[in-house]
Amino acid sequence: MMPDDPPDQSDQLAVTDKLARLRRFTSARIALGRAGSGQLTATGLRFMLDHARARDAVHATLDFDSIGQSLRERDWSVVHVRSAAADRAEYLRRPDLGRRLSPSGHLVIVGQPCCYDIAIVAADGLSTSAIAINLLPLLDHLRPLLLAQSLAIGPLVLAEQGRVAIGDEIGELLGAKLVVVLIGERPGLSAADSLGAYITWRPRIGMMDSSRNCVSNIRPAGLSPEDAAMQIVSVIELAFKHAVTGVQLNDLRGADPIRAVNFDTK
Repeated sequence: MMPDDPPDQSDQLAVTDKLARLRRFTSARIALGRAGSGQLTATGLRFMLDHARARDAVHATLDFDSIGQSLRERDWSVVHVRSAAADRAEYLRRPDLGRRLSPSGHLVIVGQPCCYDIAIVAADGLSTSAIAINLLPLLDHLRPLLLAQSLAIGPLVLAEQGRVAIGDEIGELLGAKLVVVLIGERPGLSAADSLGAYITWRPRIGMMDSSRNCVSNIRPAGLSPEDAAMQIVSVIELAFKHAVTGVQLNDLRGADPIRAVNFDTK
């Protein structure tokens, strides 16, 4: 075949077959193809669908009452609070308000018993669908592992319009040694339902993000609830051993490896 000759049809079919097999292993947009100078209609429609799902994940209202009821049926002690953001629009415009409790939420947490080894906070964050889909399965795997460590767990705090740092205030008020914030992560065009677990030792207002560890991409098509629970507990074990989380804990990996933990800090 000369260099300028068109590719053989069998070669094209082989490439198409390989790409089809590759797409089974990733939701990334690869080899999208084109129609003339534009994209394929199917590609455009998939993009619009994924974009709509991402927007819905951010703007949808989470049914905290239903989630709270499901948690109580699983014998969790549940507390429902709001951040200082008055509504979803303000939450998106003012990230700082999502990091602090509302005055009424502050009073609710102050009224809880003290003190605990671990405080767990579940916040809607930037993906309500992540909490709706993944929170209960993750907690079903996580709780037995924590109880096996004989750790005292505080009430599970549902934080409406909350960001990661709201766990610092909640953990401090509860007198917790460590806080785990389970939160909906910013949706992408291939993952609108990803849950993140942010783990912070000795939480207090004003903590830096470098003082946290994150286990991320918890969702059916990503890190399974069972595997995520084991990774979270692995971080917690080392946090209690070394009395630290975040970058400093990352530096200990060489001397005391953590089992398959995602050490991204955000």
